[in-house]
Amino acid sequence: MSTTKEKTVKVSVTGASGQIGYAILFRILNGEVFGKHVKIDLQLIDINVDKVQKALHGVALELEDCAFPLLNNLTLHSDPHTGFTDTEYCFLIGAKPRGPGMERKDLLQANGQIFKTQGVALNEKASRKVKVVVVGNPANTNAYIAMMSAPDLSKDNFSAMMRLDHNRAMNQVANKLDSNVNRLSNICVWGNHSPTMVVDITNGFLDGSNNLNDLLDKEWVAQTLQPTVAKRGAEIIEQRGLSSAASAASAAIDHMHDWVNGTTWTTMGVPSKGEYGIPENIISGFPVNCKDERCSIIQNLDINDVLQSKIGISIAELQDEQENIKGLL
Repeated sequence: MSTTKEKTVKVSVTGASGQIGYAILFRILNGEVFGKHVKIDLQLIDINVDKVQKALHGVALELEDCAFPLLNNLTLHSDPHTGFTDTEYCFLIGAKPRGPGMERKDLLQANGQIFKTQGVALNEKASRKVKVVVVGNPANTNAYIAMMSAPDLSKDNFSAMMRLDHNRAMNQVANKLDSNVNRLSNICVWGNHSPTMVVDITNGFLDGSNNLNDLLDKEWVAQTLQPTVAKRGAEIIEQRGLSSAASAASAAIDHMHDWVNGTTWTTMGVPSKGEYGIPENIISGFPVNCKDERCSIIQNLDINDVLQSKIGISIAELQDEQENIKGLL
């Protein structure tokens, strides 16, 4: 009989009573991120509004009713300072949605305050090795705000979720080739998690040896693949009447799973150190490798002029977003 002590990790989730939170919590406790033998202390956080806190309590009751063997402890919070205490893995999902007539800059300001507060709380309370993925939109700039508000934590602790764009691109390519996504590799998405993001198949393969550039028509890539991925969120809202929830939760699971367990190539929004001409500290989608809970941007890829130009447009959007929230930092 094994005498190995079971590992326990502390995980915090903001916006935990919302649709993405509801879709992600049960999968976390089923072992899909940290493994089937890792116990979880789960710290659920949502805003201090009676209706929201009541819903959060209802979610907690459901989690208890699942009798998950991996659930070691469950606590509910309205204050991130208590909800982030000693947290090792953090899903920042909660964010103010864009309302009718709201300008993007207004949304940036409203969410900027939220993610500044959360960054300060992480700086004060979280484990120094905390892994943070920001899901709430605009994810890249919200991650930047949290990162810049936590000066005592490594910038490498922060990331933005670009995995939903990545997964959407993978599925579109797989369907086009009448294939399975498991046969595809080395696709990535650059830039901002917005319609300006750039799908890149130039280093991609089918079955590890067949270059996607040789298999896919350039016109289809430019006129179908790119706009389909870019507009997919809006299409889901139009069809469903609500924004992406289960697919966003699934992408967040994928993101954290690969960060924790390692992978040879995926897309993550991580802070630039000047790679590929992207200014330092901008949190952009990059192709990354993950190992030992560390992610590194894949270096020395050939970026043609057309791709570089498109990436530049998305980076300019991120710079404009940073300019809009400069007064908060």
